[in-house]
Amino acid sequence: MKKAFIALCLAGWGVVSVATVHAQNLSTQKIPLDPSVKTGKLKNGITYYIKKNAEPKNRAELRLAVKAGSVLETDAQQGLAHFMEHMNFNGTTHFPKNELVNFLQKTGVRFGADLNAYTGFDETVYMLPIPTDSAGLLEKGIQVLEDWANGALLDPSEIEKERGVVLEESRMGRGAQQRMRDKFLKVILNNSRYAERLPIGKDSILKSFKPETIKAFYQDWYRPDLMAVIAVGDFDVAKVEALISQKFGSIKPPVNPKKRTRYDIPLDGSTKVAIVTDPEYPQNLIQLIYKQPNTKEKSLQDVRNNFAQELYNSMMGQRIQELTQKANPPFLYGASQYGDFLGNLDSYTSIALAKDAASMKTALTTLLEENARVQKFGFTQPELDRAKKDFYNAIEEDYKERDKTKSANHVQEYLNHFLHEKAFMGAEAYFEFAKKHLEGVTLAEINGLAKKYITDKNRAVVIMGPEKSKDALPTEAEIRSLLNEAGKEVTAYVDDVVDAPLLKTEPTPGKVIAEKTLDKLGVTELTLSNGVKVLLKPTDFKNDEILIKATAKGGYSLFAGERETGIFTSYLVQSGGVGPYNQTQLQKFLAGKTASAGPYVSELTEGIGGNTNPKDLETTLQLIYAYFTEPRKDADVVTGILANQKAYLENMQKTLTPEKVYSDSLNAVLTSHNPKRQPLKPESIDKVSLDRAFEIYKNRFADASDFVFTIVGAFKPETIKPLIEKYLGSLPSSDRDDSFKHPDIFPPKGRIEKVIYKGLEPKSRVTLVSSGEYDYNPENNIQIEALQEILQIKLIESLREEESGVYGVSVSEGTDKFPTGHYRFSIGFGCAPENVDKLVKRAQEEISKIKTNGADQKDIEKFVAETQRKTETALKTNGFWLDYLDDNTFLGDDLNEIFEQDRLLKSITVASTKAAAQKYFNDDNFIKVVLMPEKK
Repeated sequence: MKKAFIALCLAGWGVVSVATVHAQNLSTQKIPLDPSVKTGKLKNGITYYIKKNAEPKNRAELRLAVKAGSVLETDAQQGLAHFMEHMNFNGTTHFPKNELVNFLQKTGVRFGADLNAYTGFDETVYMLPIPTDSAGLLEKGIQVLEDWANGALLDPSEIEKERGVVLEESRMGRGAQQRMRDKFLKVILNNSRYAERLPIGKDSILKSFKPETIKAFYQDWYRPDLMAVIAVGDFDVAKVEALISQKFGSIKPPVNPKKRTRYDIPLDGSTKVAIVTDPEYPQNLIQLIYKQPNTKEKSLQDVRNNFAQELYNSMMGQRIQELTQKANPPFLYGASQYGDFLGNLDSYTSIALAKDAASMKTALTTLLEENARVQKFGFTQPELDRAKKDFYNAIEEDYKERDKTKSANHVQEYLNHFLHEKAFMGAEAYFEFAKKHLEGVTLAEINGLAKKYITDKNRAVVIMGPEKSKDALPTEAEIRSLLNEAGKEVTAYVDDVVDAPLLKTEPTPGKVIAEKTLDKLGVTELTLSNGVKVLLKPTDFKNDEILIKATAKGGYSLFAGERETGIFTSYLVQSGGVGPYNQTQLQKFLAGKTASAGPYVSELTEGIGGNTNPKDLETTLQLIYAYFTEPRKDADVVTGILANQKAYLENMQKTLTPEKVYSDSLNAVLTSHNPKRQPLKPESIDKVSLDRAFEIYKNRFADASDFVFTIVGAFKPETIKPLIEKYLGSLPSSDRDDSFKHPDIFPPKGRIEKVIYKGLEPKSRVTLVSSGEYDYNPENNIQIEALQEILQIKLIESLREEESGVYGVSVSEGTDKFPTGHYRFSIGFGCAPENVDKLVKRAQEEISKIKTNGADQKDIEKFVAETQRKTETALKTNGFWLDYLDDNTFLGDDLNEIFEQDRLLKSITVASTKAAAQKYFNDDNFIKVVLMPEKK
């Protein structure tokens, strides 16, 4: 993953002799690849990776990777690597026109969400998850990959249709960040080929290229020596290897292949500065980039070196985070890390989001000072000890979950090996290697990295800000002066730690006074002596994961006129830490543990969530107990938080982006301008009171008797009961009977149409909303869900594939049970301003067809298949059960509802979708909000 470059587009100490001996030994040893992965190369040059993995069961993840991206395009082909990716979904040898998407949807594979692809500078990757429990599906999946590799039809008529789609994708990417990126990219990429070959390409070429031009790209670069097939899943490895050989072995390599040039970003030793502004960019961003030659993983010494890099990043990240937790933070957000950059380079990148233009020098100075502090004084041994604990805990968790790791995660490892020469040892070998060598990474060794990472060579500074604040931004001369002078007066880092127990006193345990077994769900329901209810669902979905969620009714709805403080209540409380620890100290106390817990107060509920493992469950329960009984107030930290929030909102208000104006306007229409739904403004922050937030928090967490805790994961109920009695059974309670005060804010009745004019780019956004009262029950809910998915399928077919008018279209639905039933359908898409009326009309025509004739039976079958496949997978995850049990308990719905899905799916018919469309797409309640560019 190009971590540093992603951030960019958003925008010596000697080594002890023992380490040297280890380095000499390891540097001669090649990295052993995971032996459970079958790797090979066909005679024609195609590489393959195959691994059997049954997580999830009856599924496979297939990939086709091509070492060809936009950097290989000729001047006349700019944008066609990406266009080629699109065309592989629009007609291949075995799947003409749009038959590929149609076929896969019938198997339960969703276009976009599951079936997808991406094009980068140096590669194109196609992604296909496929079921393996139906006859012939796996073989069909391999056939799809072979078609992508060698069977694209590139029909001229399909190319013409796809032009509009790709141009709409290009249109949607336009805006302030794109305009600013185009200004600074050549500077930081040293006018290299990469700066001239952005994957989206040039609109002028996308509009006019001839079919022969894209065919030439396909023939030149989609060839065996540049391709890899990756298959991971629940299947027979030998069978898949035979299928790959059968399908791909006959692809003939070109007789005279074009040279696959490796383009570099030259390093000339200079310091580049780019200051860019835009009238639609509201924030103030600094990027400080130290470019380095890329290092490849070839030996075990490289693996060990990566330990040092990870530890460096962890410690530096902790220091930067601490700065944002001070009373007067130097920036809103900051980060520093070493990682991949682009092409032949790595980079050490520091970024900061300044409060305003006038604070940019302070923010940049702080980044430079923190880098200089590490250079001059290094990290401390306690910092390194904590970082090692965290690192070891993470890889130990991966090791414990090695037989429960999702196939998609494995696939990414093999992609990185083929595309970026990153080795994959496998979780077991990597863990064993870490056990032997992690401790040997010394403080002196890591401190030496600062001199390597942070130099006065090959630097780039990018300053991004609002056009109207241009005069307040630092000049290039000022920036160069800071680069030379900042950090000379820094002092050593002071490690703020506390050595104290998390809880002042041991809780007095309560008792389980009632126990009920819900056999069908595999759930045990406990009632504790203080009234707390606990739902326990032990699972074997993960070996080392326990999830916790607790919910009670009330929230800040019970405190009239205090919305602003209510919104920030839990954030301000949690920012203070808990018990004897402030937030920074708490993070250090938890080093090496998988123990996280955090409270929340929302409008209608309050609760707490936790994530842990069997080893650290007690620590997590202690945290939960402490958040109930010992919340901590830190006025200095809160002062900084609120100042930052206000600065951020002031920036957004000073430079109103088209997206914010549109979002706020849409929100105002849908909520009838209700003040309880108005977006926060700078003056909203002035109404926030820390003292009142604590009062609200303590009120909502003073009585645990109305909380229901749901615990899902790797445990045995009898084993954890004593911990539950001790930490949950001892929570304070007064047996109050609380509920929430629902604001009863829903979209207004009637027909409303509104056009907003904002934005410099020729692009529009459209939102269509149908809403009304609703009888909330499982039978109606499934009809609503079916209608949403079927309409999504139809609008992609009509607005994208037939009209070529959009890149994407979303259809969402929402239902509410409280205070009375309501439903809402929302259709959204972006398009050219001149196409708004045509596309809105076409969308309404598709709705009318369903209202008149019902849904097509084939689309109903797609919905049923997608729902069944999605549920099959979800039922084997802890996260699904945590949310399902918590949500249904809160709503008062039947916990056994999930077992009714097959019956409910059978109720979806042509007639039922017709009736549902007539009922829920009511022309009397219709809202249309459109964003158009500013009038000139």
